[in-house]
Amino acid sequence: MMMKHRRCLAALLAASLLLLSGCGSSSDEASDTDSGALTWETWGGYSAHQKFLELAKEKYPDIELEFISYTGGNRTGYSWAQMRAGDIPDIFITSQILDKDLAKEHLVDLSGYPFINDLPTSVLDQISLDGEVYLLPVNYAMYGIFYNKTLMEEHKWEVPSDFAELKALCEEIRQEGLIPGVIGTQLTGGPFSTVFNLAKTDWFTTFEGVKWEQDFLAGDAAAKGRWEDTMDYVKQYIDIGMFHTDPQDINNPELLLSYLGNRQAVFCTAVQTVNITEFPETGDKLGMMPFISKDGGKNIYMYSPSFYFGLSSRLTEPGNEKKLEDAVKLLSLVYSEEGQAAFIDETTPCVMSTLNSTVVPEDALIYDAHQAFLEGRAFPMTYTGWEPVLPDIGQAYKEWLRSENDMDGTKCIARMDELMQQHLDQSDHIYFCESTEDFTLEETGRLVGKALGSQSGADAAMIPLGEFHEGGVEISSGITGKLYAGKINQDIVSTICPGTDGEYTVMSMTGAEAKELAKTGFDAAGDHNPFPYLLVTKGGAELKDDENYQVAFLLDGYTEETAEKYPHQTHKGSMKDFLTAWLKEQGTVSPDGNPWK
Repeated sequence: MMMKHRRCLAALLAASLLLLSGCGSSSDEASDTDSGALTWETWGGYSAHQKFLELAKEKYPDIELEFISYTGGNRTGYSWAQMRAGDIPDIFITSQILDKDLAKEHLVDLSGYPFINDLPTSVLDQISLDGEVYLLPVNYAMYGIFYNKTLMEEHKWEVPSDFAELKALCEEIRQEGLIPGVIGTQLTGGPFSTVFNLAKTDWFTTFEGVKWEQDFLAGDAAAKGRWEDTMDYVKQYIDIGMFHTDPQDINNPELLLSYLGNRQAVFCTAVQTVNITEFPETGDKLGMMPFISKDGGKNIYMYSPSFYFGLSSRLTEPGNEKKLEDAVKLLSLVYSEEGQAAFIDETTPCVMSTLNSTVVPEDALIYDAHQAFLEGRAFPMTYTGWEPVLPDIGQAYKEWLRSENDMDGTKCIARMDELMQQHLDQSDHIYFCESTEDFTLEETGRLVGKALGSQSGADAAMIPLGEFHEGGVEISSGITGKLYAGKINQDIVSTICPGTDGEYTVMSMTGAEAKELAKTGFDAAGDHNPFPYLLVTKGGAELKDDENYQVAFLLDGYTEETAEKYPHQTHKGSMKDFLTAWLKEQGTVSPDGNPWK
């Protein structure tokens, strides 16, 4: 059963009552109008909201909030799966606007509320639908090219203003025995964004570029004949040493610390929001400059919202007047100066408020980026619409940057066309299963347990159910997302899988021990407030007390004490892969069907 947590903001950080929801359909749960509490999903983790919630407690001590924990593997995908099922919380949070028409159907139009006037017209224009606004960005993460500012100043090197200056500077850097620039390639989204960002310094952000993107995603345009100049420009960046790749493919934070922090390189192109303004080992200052255009006439930054807020249209139904009033109060606070400040601190130096009144100090890391934003020289990161092909296009770019598989710009263009055509041709085949109805959280957990048990060859599976605990305690090793009715693809699978993945463990225990452990639960925080376990058995059999069984556990889904108590083996294996394979075998799934044979 799904656990929720309700509390008054006046007692936000104090102990409060855990509420156990019923096992009816999730849509019924979401539409409950008897409660005066607003539902708020801890999207991104409770800590991401805690500072704001403390402010809300101070301002509106009588507003009740009921927290729902989601810590699964695909936060954005799950938020829109919830919306398609009509099961969103009262306060809706997401990171991307994937479907404006769907948002219009399920969210409140915010355009008539006074707080919206505090956001720039340029922001509202990007998110409006026929003059109506359903999702508002909380703040923006700014992206550019990072550099070691102290090292630049010591050598009296100036930030280049066009490509000719960048090329000359890179030659000087090489003469000093340094690498001009490194690029993050561990995740293929990095190379994808890098190439697209260079395209945005030229044609991709023009009317023709926007039209080409729409046509390409619809299958009515080709990359060939359009992307050649961009690929030539990428090649020039490669040739001057700006896109050096790390042989070990380390992640972006380590790349920045290792290469710029240790003075191996001067520049770093990586899609990340850093949490430092100086390097801990040397004290060198970090700088950020724009993506440089050929003639310097369109040097630009990128941005993406940390997340968006919206309100469920359910709040406009009769009987919910007080809840709507409270929700508007909270959103009004979010879009005030003190509310925005609650989402930004010293650990987010690349994040800025969306408000008209935003002031960024001249010595701030993102000062130039903020100026570019005000002047229209900052553009949103490319993501929406490209999801099905983005990883594979990024992989082609990565192979080019790493000189692998004889890849080059021309072949990258051909690969873009090939991948998009494959996606369009196979769009009917990307769904490999179908859910006949909505699952509750417990039913989803049992589904995952069947997949884990059958794919691991165990006799049973022990599945933690995530829930919200006092103090913001959550687990990423449990099931926190529900499966809804409809067709199932890889994206849907990732929404119901745990946030941690890659291994599983099989323990040997008697039936009595397994049942007792299931009854005791998973004390993940060691605070004697355990998360519930689901014991899922092969064929639904009752385990015999005195017989030994092999019980499968998810990664990090058990305590150290449990591991010490029972013989066990840990194996490599992805729960997402297990669930995908099992669902393909089933074809269709329902809460009462699909026995584990």
